[in-house]
Amino acid sequence: MRRDEKRKIAIGRGGAKAVKCLIIAAGQGTRLRSLAASKPLAEVAGVPLIEHVGRSARAGGASALVVVTGYQAERVEAFLPVLADRLGIAVEAVRNPAWERPNGLSVLAAADRLDGDFALLMSDHLFDPSILAAAIAGRSGGVELTLAADFDVANPELDLDDATKIDAGPDGRIRRIGKAIAGYNAIDTGIFVTSPALFGAIRASVAGGGSGSLSEGVQRLADRGTAYVHDNAGRWWLDVDDAPAWRKAEAALAAA
Repeated sequence: MRRDEKRKIAIGRGGAKAVKCLIIAAGQGTRLRSLAASKPLAEVAGVPLIEHVGRSARAGGASALVVVTGYQAERVEAFLPVLADRLGIAVEAVRNPAWERPNGLSVLAAADRLDGDFALLMSDHLFDPSILAAAIAGRSGGVELTLAADFDVANPELDLDDATKIDAGPDGRIRRIGKAIAGYNAIDTGIFVTSPALFGAIRASVAGGGSGSLSEGVQRLADRGTAYVHDNAGRWWLDVDDAPAWRKAEAALAAA
């Protein structure tokens, strides 16, 4: 978030185009283990992380949720009917048996549940719903993936050691993406609008000897010129992956 930006966690987005939303909630979340056994269920301001994400998804244009589970799957899945009732939309669970491997395999686990454009979110990334709404509204023909990007790389709230970096061209095309790339000009917010083309890209990466990470799939789409960034325009988002980030999230929600 830019230092002069007012922190807003939820806003109404009536009229936003609706798409299904895939939420990855399969990882161990070891750096939040002191706060909760299951990271998606870790509470921020008394509300589970995945509920915050689901609410922002709903406000940003999600018509239904598909949640991929893995670690502590039973506990997360037991909460999903409660989440569906609170959000007033369908919430479906898909289990990833290979949850210990890179996150692209969690995306593939839901491939048969998504047959058109869909949003893709992380269960530990809090965000202003207008980021997702703008990314959905900004979709255009020939674009197979849109990634909301934070161009304020000097923002002290960002964990640059852990962040996935983006090298975006002046036309918005993604040239390179990864945690270790040099010469980056933006940060991956973990908020995507994409299509089933992403499934094929991840499968191709695995077939080519890749690890199966989401970033590898995005790079495949970037290499053919169909992956673009969408500037998050300084809107608030936060990757809640450790205790310091959790404290930032608590403070942000208290100030909202």
